[in-house]
Amino acid sequence: MKYTKPSLTFTEQADQLLSRGMVTADRETLITHLGNVSYYRLSAYWYPFREPDETLKPGTAFEMVWRRYTFDRQLRLLVMDAIERVEVAVRTRLTNAFTLKYGAFGHLNPANLPRIDHDRRMDLIQRIRDEASHSNERFVEHFRSKYKEESDLPLWMAVELMTFGMLFTLFRGIETQIKREVAAVYGISAEVLDSWLHCLNQIRNICAHHGRLWNRELGLKPLIPRRHKHPEWHEPVMVGNNRLFAVLTILRYLIAYVAPLSRWPDRIERLFEDYPDIPLGQMGFLPNWKDCPIWKTLHEQEI
Repeated sequence: MKYTKPSLTFTEQADQLLSRGMVTADRETLITHLGNVSYYRLSAYWYPFREPDETLKPGTAFEMVWRRYTFDRQLRLLVMDAIERVEVAVRTRLTNAFTLKYGAFGHLNPANLPRIDHDRRMDLIQRIRDEASHSNERFVEHFRSKYKEESDLPLWMAVELMTFGMLFTLFRGIETQIKREVAAVYGISAEVLDSWLHCLNQIRNICAHHGRLWNRELGLKPLIPRRHKHPEWHEPVMVGNNRLFAVLTILRYLIAYVAPLSRWPDRIERLFEDYPDIPLGQMGFLPNWKDCPIWKTLHEQEI
């Protein structure tokens, strides 16, 4: 089958939506919104209201769709804020543990990254070198001018140029004992931290490309800590691993370690309060989610 749908003006897009049953109090505002946020992008937010024949369920209001879009946008900003804090903290712990054992340039030795194959290791090193060669960061320029005999940056500088994905590759490559040392800081196993970083890397990429978060089913399902060691993940609220509730709970858990005075949890709850019409159940939240010990306020919890 060939794709034959024509391109439409913003006015034509608005009229098409209205003909399919979209309700709005202001057609001109609808046209304006479609001129700033594409029809295709917004369609993800009215998709739950679609009928099989592409019409919309009776009473589907554009204002409701737009609220879901703005909620999702604010949610992405909060998620990115938390991921940044986690990324910087894990980067710091990993670099310190690794370089204390193997030195500033230990990552260049294949023996020190035994958990990834030759091609992935060389790709990581080459990407670091590429980032350094194109960087105009002052610390890179200073290092190059002062240490002319060195062709590579020490790891504690190199990590400042890494993407989250590169950091995750580095974490995957190091020996198990160092992984355990880093994970122990956060009270979890190396296996769980590996899973969380993998998931958070995917979520970060979704956020960076302004993708939809709020009712997304997770492609990478993070491990949930085992009940006998971490009952707070299971009682009185069972944290599932297939929706955004799992990601937000992981971030809530880690924020308590990396930024214990952060008001991030309060900002998440305030966002939910500002959008009471958003169905949290579609993000995997149970009605009693606030009873989860991980979501209790800092002075009430011990994690």
